[in-house]
Amino acid sequence: MDMTRRDLAVAGACALVAPGLLLGSLTGAEAAAEAAVTESVEILRTGLLEADRTKLEQVTAAQISYGHSDGRVETKEQFVHAVMTRKQVVKSLAFPELKVAVVGDAAIARHIYLAESELDGKATTTRIGALQVWQKQNGSWKLLARQGFRLPA
Repeated sequence: MDMTRRDLAVAGACALVAPGLLLGSLTGAEAAAEAAVTESVEILRTGLLEADRTKLEQVTAAQISYGHSDGRVETKEQFVHAVMTRKQVVKSLAFPELKVAVVGDAAIARHIYLAESELDGKATTTRIGALQVWQKQNGSWKLLARQGFRLPA
């Protein structure tokens, strides 16, 4: 097979451009996955704020390990039950400084957990750090692990 300089130039250009096209599509896929995880984090946040069992069960894995900043660790059943039966009234809940990174079918989310609540007429502000591990299960993102931690003063 005879190749001309033009054939070689076209082949070379394709070789240089093809990886960029592939990486561009991966970046788009990663961005879509990060957006889906961010949406799941938001469903979790509103589920916690509203004590909404449906939302909490929608985004948590059966195998969840839910760790609190005081060292307690809960299963899915314990976590959902605690939210549904809590005595304090949560006035607001925000997850500022949210950062999401997706790696295959896993994702890491880090944020500040900032809540205003009231118990027996006493207002309380909670400000801790949170690390969440998400896993794609049957096409949707599920919270597999969460650990709250005290922030430096």
